[in-house]
Amino acid sequence: MNRSDLIESVAGTADISKAAAARAIDALRASIVVTLKKGGSVAIAGFGTFAVGRRAARIGRNPRTGAALKIKARKVPVFRPGKALKEALG
Repeated sequence: MNRSDLIESVAGTADISKAAAARAIDALRASIVVTLKKGGSVAIAGFGTFAVGRRAARIGRNPRTGAALKIKARKVPVFRPGKALKEALG
């Protein structure tokens, strides 16, 4: 499902216009991004939790040359599904 499909699905389910559904989805995404940038997490009951994880620094390889290179430590988004979501998927 891509963004357009999601907008159509939300608009149909919530009985709202596609424009309103697009604004709601964009607002949700923006709120999650702002919270994660601040180092927080977003928990949606029955769905899951968005949080910030950390990846340690490591040594990688250039696929063309095979030369070793350093990859810096970084923050990455993490999603942990909630119990209801896990059960719904069986």
